[in-house]
Amino acid sequence: MRLVEYSLVFIAAAIPWMEIALVIPVGIVRGLSPFWVMLLGFTGNMLTVLMLIFGFSKVEGWMKKKFEHKGMKQNRQMERARRIMNKYGLPGLALLGPLFIGTHIAAFIGLSFGAEKKWTTLWLTISIGLWTLIIGIATMLGFDFFIQKTEG
Repeated sequence: MRLVEYSLVFIAAAIPWMEIALVIPVGIVRGLSPFWVMLLGFTGNMLTVLMLIFGFSKVEGWMKKKFEHKGMKQNRQMERARRIMNKYGLPGLALLGPLFIGTHIAAFIGLSFGAEKKWTTLWLTISIGLWTLIIGIATMLGFDFFIQKTEG
């Protein structure tokens, strides 16, 4: 049964908008190994981000057609991403992305603004790794604190 749960952590982290900020705390609170939850969450999220980065031209064409065909305006996440990119550049976009707009949107916006694939990959790898550690450790400490308070 645990193998299924660990597989779900990997799959959920790979899905845009699920992100590590949701998947990691849920997995740890469910009693799964924090190490494996963080490793699988990082790997799942990074895998689809890399797919987006290296398949960017196809994704960009699809997105443009989608917005033009439906007459849609860009959503609030896209606008927020553009403001972050304009103010903080690619490093800021990558580091703030997982919490405010999502890693996939951060990668897309960065590349749309002309960032090189290698720099986008580097900064998002650093960001996803850093946030994986922060979220995982914070969840473990917070969960331990909560358990101690209710037992004591």
